[in-house]
Amino acid sequence: MLAETICSAASAAGLGFAAVTAYRKRFLTATRIAAYSLVPIGLVLTGVVEWVSGIAFKPSVWIGFGVLGLAWVLFMTTRAAERNEAVAPGASAPSLGAGGQARPSSAPSAVTAKPKKKQEAAAPGDDFSDIEAILKKHGI
Repeated sequence: MLAETICSAASAAGLGFAAVTAYRKRFLTATRIAAYSLVPIGLVLTGVVEWVSGIAFKPSVWIGFGVLGLAWVLFMTTRAAERNEAVAPGASAPSLGAGGQARPSSAPSAVTAKPKKKQEAAAPGDDFSDIEAILKKHGI
């Protein structure tokens, strides 16, 4: 009952502001204010305000929201644990082989497998040859 009275008063005040704005010849703004001020009375007439106030003041509804929140937290915890378990078996194996290059996994893929010639030709000193050439080009 109180919520309906407050919404009706808000609508009446909004329509009053719209009338004053229209009197000042700002018709577009007055129309927009009138549209906004009719929303609360529309919600009262459709019964939405009564429904929302009935939900907001019932303890059983808040307990239901708490149970839904707990279910969500449990669901997200199991998802995080599932991701950690999927990573854990491969995490114990060393990721770098001899020479600091990554070893291919037990099932080599096209991305991790490199040609033998490129691996043999790449020496530790050759990594900076491109950088040295750029620096020499600029006189550094």
